[in-house]
Amino acid sequence: MNNKIRTGIGERVFNVVNILFLIGIMGITLYPMLYVVFASFSTPGRFMMHYGPLWHPLGFDLASYQAVFKNPNIWNGYRNTIFIVVVGVAVNMSLTLLGGYLLSRRNWMFQRVMVLSVIFTMYFSGGLIPFYLTVRDLRLDKTLWSLILPTAISTYNMIIMRTAFAVIPESLEESAKLDGASHFVILTKVMIPLVGPTIAVLVLYYGVGHWNSWFNAMIFLSGVRSKYPLQLILREILIQNSLNDMTMGTGMEDREMIAETIKYAVIVVSTVPILCLYPFLQKYFVKGVMIGALKG
Repeated sequence: MNNKIRTGIGERVFNVVNILFLIGIMGITLYPMLYVVFASFSTPGRFMMHYGPLWHPLGFDLASYQAVFKNPNIWNGYRNTIFIVVVGVAVNMSLTLLGGYLLSRRNWMFQRVMVLSVIFTMYFSGGLIPFYLTVRDLRLDKTLWSLILPTAISTYNMIIMRTAFAVIPESLEESAKLDGASHFVILTKVMIPLVGPTIAVLVLYYGVGHWNSWFNAMIFLSGVRSKYPLQLILREILIQNSLNDMTMGTGMEDREMIAETIKYAVIVVSTVPILCLYPFLQKYFVKGVMIGALKG
């Protein structure tokens, strides 16, 4: 007996068009990344002579990557960025878990006032100048802590975590309380293991945010070059054309040619590490993001 559901012509056409459309979108989003990779491996002289789309490396030359890895500022920026990401995400997730757990508790005094006060900060802030003055008066400027503590928690991410905790059956918490569990035990032994997908998504959000952050570093670390994160070094190379440390020892003509491919090599070097996180967290991503659509 054939139980297959027959699809009409209209549905088949829609499926074909939908697939072609998504392939087109994938190509549009993927090509800029491929262009950067192809350019970074291209021979500088041939790349400078090229005009138009780039569909493969023009020759093969690792001189750009050799120049990048010889630059001490790149390694120093990596070290600072890794510290910011690791410590920053640890601080972010600790406060987000505690804040989300507190806001998800039912029938406690001033719950509604507290939730509204937290949401208020999503839409209204003091502005950039008060923010800078606060960080300066706390003596956090000129230190890496200025990139961690002032942004220690995201209201949006805390609300996501609150929603994830709120959909957990109340009976589990009541059973733990009957066994004498404290709030800390309930949070660590009952709640956190059940919201693993949401935690994975928020770790990705916070990690990517710290990795890509450069504006706060430009404001608070001005003049302290030894503490520049990788993205600020990248900004100098791409916008201010600061390539002297990587093109020393080459002639003027060769320096101009290799400078272009160095820029693309720096983009690859600074992007690949954070891209490596996505395959490990992808399976949690959809489930964790959709938590907010289940219950407000």
